Amino acid sequence: MTSVTTEIEIPSSFPADKVFKVFSDFDIIAPKVNPEVFKSIETTKGNGGVGTIKVFTFGDAVPFTSGKYKVDAVDPSNFSYTYSFFEGDNLMGILDSITNQIKIVPSADGGSIFKQTIVYNSKGNEKPTEDILKVEKEIYEKTFKAIEAYGIAHPENY
Repeated sequence: MTSVTTEIEIPSSFPADKVFKVFSDFDIIAPKVNPEVFKSIETTKGNGGVGTIKVFTFGDAVPFTSGKYKVDAVDPSNFSYTYSFFEGDNLMGILDSITNQIKIVPSADGGSIFKQTIVYNSKGNEKPTEDILKVEKEIYEKTFKAIEAYGIAHPENY
């Protein structure tokens, strides 16, 4: 089994606790700010904690229709969240899973750094193409910026 890892780091002027709080509303915000990528996100089991199952229905900007993931870990005190896609055409027929580890790190200037590690776990030796990895990284970065902007525009909620 082969795996490929992609790292994303995005600085934010928003404090870590606020970024984490905004991202806690990802299911609600992402389809509003990036509907071409996220048509809908539905919780099918659980309350958002470990073991919760969610289904993404993707929009027209991505070459996939859906993905199902499970929440693996949530640690609000350390601003971290881990989830793994385990079903859906976003696994491209070649992956067992895609694990996303998110950590918001406070920075010295009062802002934070959004860090995301994405591990693509292949069924065999075939792995996602560089083009797919690049597009997915760009989508994650664009989505972060859109959600951050939403949080800034709605400070009463965060």
